[in-house]
Amino acid sequence: MDEHNGKIITIHRFPSPNPDVSLKVITYFSKGLKVKGLLAEPINKIVHDGFLYLRGGIKNVGRVRPARIAQFASEGFIVFAPFYRGNQGGEGYEDFAGQDREDAFAAFLLLKSLPNVKDIHVFGFSRGGVMALLTAIEFPEAASVVTWGGVSDMTLTYMERNDLRKMMKRVIGGTPSKFPLRYHVRTPLYQLEKMSAPLLIIHGVQDQNVSVEHAYRLERRLKSLHKPVESWYFADFTHYFPPGINRKLVVDLTRWMKNQCKR
Repeated sequence: MDEHNGKIITIHRFPSPNPDVSLKVITYFSKGLKVKGLLAEPINKIVHDGFLYLRGGIKNVGRVRPARIAQFASEGFIVFAPFYRGNQGGEGYEDFAGQDREDAFAAFLLLKSLPNVKDIHVFGFSRGGVMALLTAIEFPEAASVVTWGGVSDMTLTYMERNDLRKMMKRVIGGTPSKFPLRYHVRTPLYQLEKMSAPLLIIHGVQDQNVSVEHAYRLERRLKSLHKPVESWYFADFTHYFPPGINRKLVVDLTRWMKNQCKR
């Protein structure tokens, strides 16, 4: 691993929507590239668990939202959300869970290097679900993992999302039928033997962006490996949950994360 991975290069303050949370834009090294992300910290200086927030989408679709990051920090976490390479002034090109996974790995190391961070939890939304699983496979010491509406199978994404096929062919370099290995290496289902952290799956059964089949496949695979997994399925919800339910789930899932460290 590159010795500079996760090393902070610059820090700039960013306006925070929450008076109890400070925000900073961080530039850090990821495999020799200068990439950026958003750090959110409770203003008290006590030790907190780290929370790696891995967003969904690609480029300007699914950008990191400061209010969302501050929301998780207000639950008592030091949160870091990488923008991924090539975004918001960062170097390189985002490639949909290919080499840009290194940005998540380096972000994990960045959190690990902070003096007031204890255990580190990993959270992924939508495409970030793949990134979260790959990160937990890379770092077995992760305290817990949560995927919310998370992708688990990139070939399934290609098959289900006609609107994403052109982008996926361009970014990944072809179709699953012609280049199955390129989709295989982006699919963490085949590497879950290496993951140690307990996993929580949150998914709306009516999700049309990332079908609930992604969650079912992930849960079945983990159970077949006798890995710790818990699932919260919501029969009436899609990819996006109502605001009130969303806020409650943030509290519930962060409580679940903290409970994993007590076991």
